[in-house]
Order: sequence, then structure tokens, then C-alpha cells
Amino acid sequence: MIFKQEPIPSYEKQPTWECYSKQLPIEYVQSVEEGKDIEQYKELFDVVSRLPENKYKVDISDILFSIITQAPMRADYAYEEPDTFSEIRKARTPYNIPLHMPTDERLADKVAGGWYGRICGCLLGKPVEGIKSDELKKILQRTKNYPMTRYIDKEEINEEVTKGISYPIEACAYSKDFGRMPPDDDTNYMIIGYRILERYGKNFSSENVMNVWLGTQVKNAYCTAERVAYRNFVNGYFPPDSAKYKNPYREWIGAQIRGDFFGYINPCNPEKAAEMAYRDASISHVKNGIYGEMWVSAMIAAAYGNDSIEEIIRRGMAEIPQKSRLYEALETILFNFQNGMTQEECFENIHKRWNEYSDHDWCHTISNAEIVAASLLYGKKDYSRSVGMAVMTGFDTDCNGATVGSILGVLLGFQALPESFVSRVCDTLDSNIMGYQRVSIKEMARKTIDVIKKP
Repeated sequence: MIFKQEPIPSYEKQPTWECYSKQLPIEYVQSVEEGKDIEQYKELFDVVSRLPENKYKVDISDILFSIITQAPMRADYAYEEPDTFSEIRKARTPYNIPLHMPTDERLADKVAGGWYGRICGCLLGKPVEGIKSDELKKILQRTKNYPMTRYIDKEEINEEVTKGISYPIEACAYSKDFGRMPPDDDTNYMIIGYRILERYGKNFSSENVMNVWLGTQVKNAYCTAERVAYRNFVNGYFPPDSAKYKNPYREWIGAQIRGDFFGYINPCNPEKAAEMAYRDASISHVKNGIYGEMWVSAMIAAAYGNDSIEEIIRRGMAEIPQKSRLYEALETILFNFQNGMTQEECFENIHKRWNEYSDHDWCHTISNAEIVAASLLYGKKDYSRSVGMAVMTGFDTDCNGATVGSILGVLLGFQALPESFVSRVCDTLDSNIMGYQRVSIKEMARKTIDVIKKP
């Protein structure tokens, strides 16, 4: 009798974002940061991570996942970081600020400002996503754009600019007449937010969000934690388990870039914006990964009715647990700003504490949230200066430029945004969303007003 060998996956060819066994070093660091008592297993993680990609490595990785899942918390862990909405609400510290609802005309201007502010901030950072700050500084200096306050134009990229630069800026920069915002995950999620509300209304559930994800984009449009969650959906893991099962990216920046639309549709209601953000974030993230989206959404909602950057930041912080790592990090940024730390010292300090050459640090919620907060504070409500600061710091350039631009866009309004930024995209946003591959930005802002007015 001849027995046929059972088919096995092509382990070496499996995408890294979809293969838990390929990200064990990140899983170990993530678990330690969460306070799990797993130091005794560090050597085991190191050894297994170096094994060849095969069935045995996958099987051993499954055992490591079980160890992490059941690991106790360290006795000396100083943070309290719940995942459930009710527990998050209990762990907040209220911070009430005066919020004044804008007139209908001003509201429309602020909504358009949010859409354009985010899109243009994203476009500013998109050509240099993944670059390291030392090379970015050289490019900006050589193009007379340091400190950064404008787009990097393809027309100015020459041999003198690229000499000694390993990053392929000549292939990434956009020409002045490109005429639109190209597809990007940051801007895709703006449209996904609209689709969620269009289909399910304001009482949408996390499972509704999952269904929109599955029905609007192909798998490859999602990254890191979102890709893992998508894989988990397909394999039968529903929220919130979809965020927790073999997801080493569960506190990365992915959710923090998804909450803008929930802020746009809840003017002067940061609490409601944060609640919607929670329902979205919890399908792919835990703890500070969730808090990042809640913080951003709440800030945007607050920016409709208050023009103090410090108060807007603190109002967003009021929606997340006070004893969380994210809250502590933002509190430190605010404290240092208020006590005279210079812009240069602030961003140097961020680089000292977070290693941009580490994927985990580069893409973490907290490192990038610090950049967002600092850029808003030191940018002093100057759009060009603020988004430029967020991008030229490095790390997740397009995400941070988009978030800073979104908040300032709502605060300032469309009419106050620099023409040099908004004119470049020609009222056109391209996306990977089925049925929305090319849309008018102004039309999406108008549709956002319609959602605001619905009960």
C-alpha cells in the first residue's frame, strides 16, 4: 500500500504578518511590556525564533503562545490596562473643558478641514514612510525644506539630493501634477468608517466592523495587527478574540489611525467618539492599541469646540485609563512642554527612548502618539509646521502626519489650511475600498455632515 504525504503549507513563503512563528521576538517584547511574568522563557523564545521555518517551529510556537496566554502578571507591574469598555470607563480621570458647538456653516468648514487636513498630512509623509530620520534630515536639508513645511517634490530629486542615501526617495516622491491622493491605509480607513456608519448606523457593533472589513478590501490591503485580525476572522475568531489570538502587533499603531471618522461625526462629544473608536479598535488591538484610537477620536471631537491644543490633548486623555502606559507617556510630553523643554530636546528624548531601527518601537502606538502630541504642542496651530514636524521626526511618518493634520484640520477649518497643501490633491482621493476607488474629498465631507445629522 502506498501512502501519500499530507500536504503542508509553504512555511518559508508565508507572509510574516500572517505567521506567528516568524515574530516571536516581537511577541516576547510585547508580552514583557504588558507586564507578563515570562522572563524565564526568554532564552526559549530566542532559540525557537532562530529555527528554520517548518512545522516543528510552528508547533513549538503554539506552545509558547499558550504559555503567554496563561502567564501571570509581574507583582511589580505599575500599570492597570483593561481591555473591556466598562473597565476602561471606570479607569478614566475626568477632564472637562468648555466645548462650543459651531454654527452649521462653521461645522461644514471644520468637517472639510478634517478630511483635507488628514489627507494632506498623510501625503506629506507617504513618500518617506520607512525612512530613518538621519537620511530624511539630509534629504530635507538638500531640498531646502528643513524644518519641513511642504511636500517633497519628485522634480527636485536629483543626484545631489540622493548621494549617499539608501532610501529610494526618487521612486517614492510624487510629481507636482500628480493630481490626487493615492491609496493609503490611513485614508482607506476614513472611507471604511463612513461605510460602517452608512451600513449599520451609529449603534454598530464590533462584529459589524468585522463584516465591513471582510466585504470592502482584499487581505493585502491590511497590515500588521489588522492583517492578523483579518486572518483570524476568516478562521472563525470573532471580536474581541480576533485581536488576541496570535497577534504580536496588538499594541501597534494600526487602530490609532482608524478613529478619525468617529471623531468627525461626533462634534463636541468626545465621549461618544471614544466609545465608537473602542468598538472599532477592539477587533484588532488590546490595551494601549485600543487607547490610541480612543484618544485620537476624542481629540478630534473636542477640536470642534475648543481651540486650546493642551486642552484638546487632555480631553482625549480623559477617555483612556489614567494608569496606562499611553496616559503616562502623554502626561510626560505635556509636563515637559509646560516646564520649558525645547522642541529639539523633546524630539531627541523621544528618539533616545524609542529605537526607530526596531520594528516594534517604530510602529508602536505610544512612540507615535508621543510624536503626535509633541507636534501639536510645538507646532502652535501652524498647519505646515505641525505636520512637517510630525513627518520629519521619522517613525511612522504618514500616519503621524495624517493624525496631526486631521486634528488641526478640524480645529482650524478648511478655509485656514494652506493652499499649497490642499490644491495638490485636486479634490480627489483614491482608495482600495470596493465601490470607492476614486472619490471627491468634498463630497465625502458632505456625506459626513449627513451622518452627523442622522439620529
